Amino acid sequence: MKREILLTGLLFLGMPGMLRAQSFGFSGQAVSWTTVNPGDPTRIQAGLRYIPALSFTAPVGSLSLEGEFSANIRGALDLWSDDSITDNAGLSPYRLWVKLSGQQFEVRAGLQKINFGSATMLRPLMWFDRIDPRDPLQLTDGVYGVLGRYYFLNNANIWLWGLYGNNKTKGWEIFPSRKNSFEYGGRVQLPFLTGETGFSYHHRKAFPDAILPDSLHTGLSVPENRLALDTRFDWVVGLWFEGSLIHQDIDFTPLKYKTMLTGGMDYTFNTGNGLRLTVESLSFLYGSKAFKGDEQVYFGGISASYPVNLFHELSLILFYDFTNREIYRFLNWSVTYDKWNFYLMGFWNPESFNLYNFDNQTNIFGGWGFQLMAVFNH
Repeated sequence: MKREILLTGLLFLGMPGMLRAQSFGFSGQAVSWTTVNPGDPTRIQAGLRYIPALSFTAPVGSLSLEGEFSANIRGALDLWSDDSITDNAGLSPYRLWVKLSGQQFEVRAGLQKINFGSATMLRPLMWFDRIDPRDPLQLTDGVYGVLGRYYFLNNANIWLWGLYGNNKTKGWEIFPSRKNSFEYGGRVQLPFLTGETGFSYHHRKAFPDAILPDSLHTGLSVPENRLALDTRFDWVVGLWFEGSLIHQDIDFTPLKYKTMLTGGMDYTFNTGNGLRLTVESLSFLYGSKAFKGDEQVYFGGISASYPVNLFHELSLILFYDFTNREIYRFLNWSVTYDKWNFYLMGFWNPESFNLYNFDNQTNIFGGWGFQLMAVFNH
């Protein structure tokens, strides 16, 4: 962490001088929020976040060199009705990447966001990010690595990536990657009917050390391979399918395969200013064989959004856990004015928040409550 903080500071101090003869810009996003969860005990969280970002663009012959350097400065205070107080603060890099691009290719290296796939709410291909569809800011940590993409003239494209130094869980992962191990993969994306289809692969070494008792793993490194297919096209409505198969070569359990399958559709109704409706379903299977569900979880999701006028918008997201018969509810009223955004969000969820594999901060959305958020962009 000290290395990352030092690197972030040096970049912010040095970039203006480095880019004196180039095109560069400075922007930022300041966020404040208050969340009230009247559980037992009642919890009130007040937080601040600031993401300053430096970006630049410079010509390199016939190519273009770009970069983004941003930090995540955050702090939160939790007040409990039993008179206890907890705090959490930190400074970490948010994006630290440079990109070299030409007419039909680009190579991006550093701390970056890598995401792809067709699903929007229940995403089997959430491999490298943790974007919550209910988060109006769509914030997520990045991964350290190199990503190369080549674009063909018929809109087909090829992705190749290599990751290193990502020792925390990402996406749907239960076990983090082994420390200082190399991950690699790729993706082929092709035109399909009125849309596109993609084939993806990823390999890494999972490390159960922080999750399982010592007697089970004793430093075990678990090879993991992922395969995925996703497709999207428009036919009266928008339609998509996304499936992911994960195999872990684990010797202490027969459940070596994870299968995630999602289908969805969206449509904008010609009602008032346009009511947009999205529906998705997710099947999550654990089994001893591919596509076999010795253990399974089934979710359904509905998202609706309606722009009341140029400044106000209402949105609703509902998830239903068919396995445990539980409902997750989220309502958001957003107001946009110049550089300011305001959000009033209400939630009503099961006490045990099991929808996404996120950090413990997500638990504040267990039960019912509301959140008020103010965002300033410059």
